[in-house]
Amino acid sequence: MSDLPRKAVTRTAKLAALPLGFAGRATWSLGKRIGGRSAEIVGRELQQRTAEQLFKVLGELKGGAMKFGQALSVFESALPEEIAGPYRAALTKLQEAAPPMPTSTVHAVLAERLGADWRELFEEFEDKPSAAASIGQVHRAVWHDGREVAVKVQYPGAGQALLSDLAQLSRFARLLGPLIPGMDIKPLITELRDRVSEELDYALEAEAQQAHAEEFADDPDVVVPAVVHQSDQVLVTEWLEGVPLSEVITDGTQEQRDRAGQLLARFLFSGPARTGLLHADPHPGNFRLLSGGAPDGPADRWRLGVLDFGTVDRLPEGLPPTIGTSLRMTLDGEADAVYRLLCEEGFVKETIELDPDSVLDYLVPIIEPAQAEEFTFTRDWMRHQATRIGDPRSPAHQLGKRLNLPPSYLLIHRVSLSTIGVLCQLRATVRLRDELEAWLPGFVAEEVTEEAGGEGPA
Repeated sequence: MSDLPRKAVTRTAKLAALPLGFAGRATWSLGKRIGGRSAEIVGRELQQRTAEQLFKVLGELKGGAMKFGQALSVFESALPEEIAGPYRAALTKLQEAAPPMPTSTVHAVLAERLGADWRELFEEFEDKPSAAASIGQVHRAVWHDGREVAVKVQYPGAGQALLSDLAQLSRFARLLGPLIPGMDIKPLITELRDRVSEELDYALEAEAQQAHAEEFADDPDVVVPAVVHQSDQVLVTEWLEGVPLSEVITDGTQEQRDRAGQLLARFLFSGPARTGLLHADPHPGNFRLLSGGAPDGPADRWRLGVLDFGTVDRLPEGLPPTIGTSLRMTLDGEADAVYRLLCEEGFVKETIELDPDSVLDYLVPIIEPAQAEEFTFTRDWMRHQATRIGDPRSPAHQLGKRLNLPPSYLLIHRVSLSTIGVLCQLRATVRLRDELEAWLPGFVAEEVTEEAGGEGPA
C-alpha cells in the first residue's frame, strides 16, 4: 500500500472485519471449551488469534488505526510471553514505520504549503522518506542555510481518516479487552480521539517542540531538535542523528538499556516541571540515543533525543502535587491519609466506600519501583501486575473496578503506564526514586510542609 486509504467505505470495511473475526473466534472458543479444553488454554489461543488479526489490520492502515496500534504497542510487555513473542516484531514495526505516500503527493503538499518554488528553500531534499508514522512522514533534507533538517509532511486527508478510524474502533472497544488484561481500551480510544485536532495542528506542535528545545538547550542528558520552519501540514526541524530506542530494546547492552531507561524516567518527570508540558506520546519510535560522535564511548555519556511533540498535556504548574503526596504517603503506609486524598481528588466517588487498608494493598505493588534505590523493570513484573489487576477473580481486580480516574489525570496516567511499558521492554535498572525526589511535587515531605506554612498533611 502506497497511499493513505481515505475512502470511508474502504477503511470501515477493514476495521469492521475485526469484530466479526472476534465473534467467530468467540464461537470457536466456546466449542473448544465444550470439547473439554481448559478455559486458560482456550483463552490464550483466543488471545493469540485476536492479536494476529488486530496487528494485520492496523499494520495496513494509517490514521487513527495506526495511532491506536502505536499506543497499544507499548503495553505488549503485559502480554503473556507466548502471545507477545510472535508479534513483538510486528509491534515494533507499528512503532517505527508505515507504508510511504507517493513522491508526487509529497511534492504536491510541499508546493501547496511552501509555495511553487519550495525547492529553493532546500539545498537538498530526499524524496524517499526516512520515517513514516500515523499522520505524516519525515524526509531528510538540507535547509538553505546548510543545516540538516527533518521535514515532516502530513498525509492529505489525515484528519478525516483519524476521526473515522477512532469512531470505528470505539464501537467495538469492549471486544479488544482480552488482548491486554487489566486495561480499559475504550477510555484510551476516547482520549486519542480528543487529541486528534491538536496533533493535526503543526503550529501547536511547533510551539511545544520549540519550548522544549529552548529549555533543554545544552542539557547534559536530553536533546530536543529546534524548529526551523512551520506551515500548515509541514513542519521543518533540525535533524537528530542517533540510535533508535527500538534498536536499544532489541540489541542494546545492559549498560545502554539502563542509561536509556534512566534518561526516559528523567525526561518524563523533569519535562512538566521545566516546561509546563508533558510529552504524551512515549513510544520507542519517538526517542533516540545520542552518543556524541563516539558510538563506542561509555553509555553514561549518552543523551536522550526526543521527537514528535504533536501530543502534549499542558500542565502550567507541573505535575499535580497530589501524585507525589499520595505516592509518598503510600510508601509510608499511611492508609487513611491516602484514602482521604483519593476521595478529595475524585479517585473514589462519593457514592462508594472502600477499606483504606485494601486500597493501600492495591497500590503498593504498583509503586514498587519507587520503594527501592534502584529497580529492574521486567516483562515478568509487568505481566504479574496486569494479571493481578486484570483477573476478575482477584481482589485487586474487584477493587480496581470501583476506583475512578478523573479526566484531568487520564493523559498523565496513560503516559506513566506507557513509559513503564517501555522500561519493561528495555529491561532497564533505573533509580526511579532519584527522579521522583528531584522533580515530582509533593514526593519529598519538606516541599509539602513549606507550602502549608510549616504544617504537614492532615
